[in-house]
Amino acid sequence: MRLVLSFSAGGLFGLGLFLSGMTDTRKVQGWLDIFGNWDPTLAFVMGGAIIPMAIAWQLTRGRRPLVGGSFPTPPRQELDRRLVIGSVLFGMGWGLAGLCPGPAMASLSYGGTGGIVFMIAMAAGMIAAPPVVQRLDHTAAKA
Repeated sequence: MRLVLSFSAGGLFGLGLFLSGMTDTRKVQGWLDIFGNWDPTLAFVMGGAIIPMAIAWQLTRGRRPLVGGSFPTPPRQELDRRLVIGSVLFGMGWGLAGLCPGPAMASLSYGGTGGIVFMIAMAAGMIAAPPVVQRLDHTAAKA
């Protein structure tokens, strides 16, 4: 049952990304082009994601998922060096490529080399990140 619900939720998420145009890199880059051909529609997509998620976080307090396990813990509220650096790198990649992980995966369903190249680069970054972070943490601990 859990697998069916996960597959359904992922499919619904991907369909929403596709229908909202978030798999189109020009739409995302248009959102970031505030001094040119600005496209504000991403704000509605973000609001359509952030508002229900904020409500969902509130509703999960003291509850358990229907299919077992536990809900993830809420994210930390503090800003630290790792969060700021990660956010900057994510934003730079998002602005340059016009894709983030969810839309990149959804874009794989209809082909195109851009999404494939992005996914390969993202996978390489995910593999490379833990050793780099460990080395930085080790260097910071020595200082």
